[in-house]
Amino acid sequence: MAEKRNIFLVGPMGAGKSTIGKYLSEQLHMEFYDSDTEIERRTGADIAWVFDVEGEEGFRRREEQVISELTEMQGIVLATGGGAIKSAQTRNRLSARGIVVYLETPIEKQLARTQRDKRRPLLQTPEDPKDVLVRLSEEREPLYREVADYVVRTDEQSAKLVANQIAQLLGL
Repeated sequence: MAEKRNIFLVGPMGAGKSTIGKYLSEQLHMEFYDSDTEIERRTGADIAWVFDVEGEEGFRRREEQVISELTEMQGIVLATGGGAIKSAQTRNRLSARGIVVYLETPIEKQLARTQRDKRRPLLQTPEDPKDVLVRLSEEREPLYREVADYVVRTDEQSAKLVANQIAQLLGL
């Protein structure tokens, strides 16, 4: 039997990477990992605390290390953090070690999905959350597209339907 390819989900916060990833992994009988959850498990602290103590730079170093280790596994579905693609090293690893699916989501959907979530450090600023999401989108959108093998919009359908769509797209 051939080795199962890895499937890596990238996209902005609120795109549904974790939820879609769980459905996709169940459907394909693959292990599911979430890089943020893995960082929290290893540090024993939540992402917001890591950001507070180590800053974004410290968090990104941890994220790069965790993603490097997870992408060496076989047959996994991995939901990455929204900013993981800022690292050229991470982008290269994702591209080389699996199929990358960019979950494209409009700013309005991101806002609706993240407005009550206090676990997103980049949105815990005095700045208007919409302005933050627009700025992050302008910075990261080209990187998501650069690394993506497939682009799937997540705005008009349930996470389960998006997972089905990805499985069909990949012929799995």
